[in-house]
This record gives sequence, C-alpha cells and structure tokens, in this order.
Amino acid sequence: MVLAAGRGERLRPLTDTLPKPLVPVAGTPLLVRHLERLGQAGFREVVVNHAHLGHLIEQALGDGSRWGVTLRFSPERPGALGTGGGVRNALPLIGDDAFLVVNGDIWTDFPFERLRRGPSGLAHLVLVPNPAHHPRGDFALEDARVIAGGKARLTFSGIGVYRPELFDGTAPGAFPLGPLLRDAAARGEVSGEAYAGAWFDVGTLERLAQVEAAIAGRAASST
Repeated sequence: MVLAAGRGERLRPLTDTLPKPLVPVAGTPLLVRHLERLGQAGFREVVVNHAHLGHLIEQALGDGSRWGVTLRFSPERPGALGTGGGVRNALPLIGDDAFLVVNGDIWTDFPFERLRRGPSGLAHLVLVPNPAHHPRGDFALEDARVIAGGKARLTFSGIGVYRPELFDGTAPGAFPLGPLLRDAAARGEVSGEAYAGAWFDVGTLERLAQVEAAIAGRAASST
C-alpha cells in the first residue's frame, strides 16, 4: 500500500492543483517512482489511498499495468483518515496476509525486495538516520527489535511491513499509525532494520529543493 491521502499544506501552492504524491522530483512524480520500484521488486498488487484531488491520482496511474502491478484505490473523505485510519480503511482491499506500506511523500533508493516476507511479529520497520528537521528520532534498535525508548534513536522512514492484526481493536475513522507501533514495540512485537542509503522526506518546498539538488549531485557523480 502507498499512502497518498495527505493534503500537502507545506508544499503549497504546488498542492493547490496537484496531489502531494504527484509532485515531480527530478521529473518523475513520487507515486510513479514508487510504483516503478515496487514493480521491479516483484510486488504485483498495490493499493493507493487518496483524498485531496484523488481523481487526479486515479487518472495519472490508471490500472498500474505500465509498471507491472495491479492497482486498486481506497478513496477517503476530505480531510483524510490519517496514516492509521487510512490503512485500516483499506484492509478489505489488502486481505489477510502481511503487507508493505510506503509513505507516498518520500524519495528513497531502499531496495523494496528486502521486504517480500512478513515480519515475525506484528510489524517490521525501516529506520533511517535522523534528518535535520527531526533530530530526536522515533525509535531505537536493540538486537533487531524496535523499542520506543533508548538514546540512539533513529527516524521511522515511512516504510514498514504490517500484519492486519496490528489494527485489531481499532475503530473506523481518523487516527495515526504511530501509537499502534509504539504499543506493539512495547510488547516486543516490532522488528526493524537501519538503512543508511538515500532517503528524503519531501514534505516542504525547502526539502523538495534539497532532494532535487541531491539527486542532481548523485547523477553528476555517476557520469
């Protein structure tokens, strides 16, 4: 599942007429790049949720066949359902098996093929070094287990594999994913890994400019 329902207030005016996940980075919309790389990694069924200007997402992506995937959409009401509520709302489309979730507003070269297997517990998270805008991080790693405490905390990348049971006991409506993950981590049911490769949260115009510059630098250094 790719989370694509955010309004993108901090990317205005771009997002006044364009859904945030369709904002192009180095010429390619974020959502398109995700689908390209998910297809290359062997994923064949992808659910995309949407709210703000969601019809444009459906028009841009179609059925997903050009990337070797089958797309299904999970529309949400204006205002969206948050990261947790959005996933819960899409569970009937996802099924009973463990599933990968990727935030639609990140740019990364993380190899998604690593995450083709389900977690041993309720979730498996990919953590990255703390960016300047989030210096305190979210979670720590101890022997490949995610813990909410600890001093050497890393930032949750927005890439995770979840079992539907993570959402047991939740009610329909808007809610964030973070508290569910922290509660599961406190019970020892969340594994994790650290990734030191390219990862950018494209959440503001400033960060969009930064990732564009970084990609241009990577391209220049490889030629």
